[in-house]
Amino acid sequence: MSDSNSEYDVIVIGAGPVGENVADRTSAAGLRTVIVERELVGGECSYWACIPSKALLRPPAALDAAKAVGGAKEAVGGGRLDAAAVLARRTSFTSDWKDDGQVEWLKSAGIDLIRGDARLSGPRTVVVDGREYTARHAVAVCPGSDARLPGIPGIGEARPWTSREATSAREVPGRLAIVGGGVVGAEMAAAWSALGSEVTLLLRGERPLPRMEPFAGDLVAEGLAARGVDVRPGTSVTALRRPDPEGPVTLVLDGDAGELVADEVLFSTGRSPRTGDIGLETVGLEPGSWLTVDDTLLVEGVDGGWLYAVGDVNHRALLTHQGKYQARIAGDAIAARAQGREVAVTATADAAAVPQVVFTEPEVASVGLTAEAAEAAGHRFRAVDYDLGSVSGAALHADGYKGKARMVVDEERKVLLGVTFVGPGVGELLHAATIAVAGEVPVERLWHAVPAFPTMSEIWLRLLETYRDA
Repeated sequence: MSDSNSEYDVIVIGAGPVGENVADRTSAAGLRTVIVERELVGGECSYWACIPSKALLRPPAALDAAKAVGGAKEAVGGGRLDAAAVLARRTSFTSDWKDDGQVEWLKSAGIDLIRGDARLSGPRTVVVDGREYTARHAVAVCPGSDARLPGIPGIGEARPWTSREATSAREVPGRLAIVGGGVVGAEMAAAWSALGSEVTLLLRGERPLPRMEPFAGDLVAEGLAARGVDVRPGTSVTALRRPDPEGPVTLVLDGDAGELVADEVLFSTGRSPRTGDIGLETVGLEPGSWLTVDDTLLVEGVDGGWLYAVGDVNHRALLTHQGKYQARIAGDAIAARAQGREVAVTATADAAAVPQVVFTEPEVASVGLTAEAAEAAGHRFRAVDYDLGSVSGAALHADGYKGKARMVVDEERKVLLGVTFVGPGVGELLHAATIAVAGEVPVERLWHAVPAFPTMSEIWLRLLETYRDA
């Protein structure tokens, strides 16, 4: 006879936002669900990524916004951020790295919690610190990903920051070197330079944000430089030295670039799946690998249709909101199959219509394909650009507003493949673009989506007019 305390309908590994959403959907469907977490309930996003990083970035953005408007700038004068207050506010948003509130939410939703290290031990079975649990219907693997560090000499003794240390540090480093110009590198360069750190941003390529439109990276490089960041393109680190654990770190740079001394060094050089120690080998999968899934998030190559991989670990779109989207799909799919129903909805928006906002200096918001990606995919397209600063709403938003917008139009189907905005406050423009791309709204129909005057959303009219007149 099975032990009812060790048998569940659904076992979820990982209690970040992704795992929580899977568990919420399955529990709401009447399936007895347990979630297993080795660290804090709420996961990476709540304590070391999205929430604390945006808490660090909002105060400088608010101060910059005030300084950019005549009448307001006279009130704030040359005021500087109170770094201690900014860090304290950041800490309040992470609940001082305590998860009591998140645990209470699980209880309110009827979801059991087990704290410990979870490992698959065979079909539908999971071992947590020596005790085995069985899932009647499904196991959902949602452990997320870790920062990946390069294997360069001295990396161990240098004790570099990753995104975790960069968002949770309790003091402002005097000198901060950032290696890598992706999202984490660009955002943390903006945050810590605003808080008073002397920041050097080392880029292997020509510009930050290499996966976005080139003009986005160029404007960000310009914006960061204006804030005092030393942006160095075409620079790689070949070795590190930190003989005194409490002393500065020396970065040895390639070629004739010499050396750079900093008080801390942050590596923003990619992510790795947290799948090395969760027992993948017991179900015929490779430990440490990304997991390939179908559009219901069911793992391919595992017999029986019971193992799901949701969020970062499937490598489809490493963004919290996309992981939560997948979680809703997976939870509904698990419930449907458990109840003998057809799966009604599958994941599609984590491929062609992925939205992202980079809260750097200035903001970058994008959805769908860049022009380069559209060309690589073989689309017949046209890219249309417009100066965002010349829109009335932007000019009213900030004196001397500087920004740019682009839409990428599929010339065969006459729908949008992608949209990119760069400039202060553009994150709030993005959802309209996401709806247009995900909904494949015809360009001619977009003329009937009338933007309010005078808002920055009038950029849509300017883009449509430019497309029409070209």
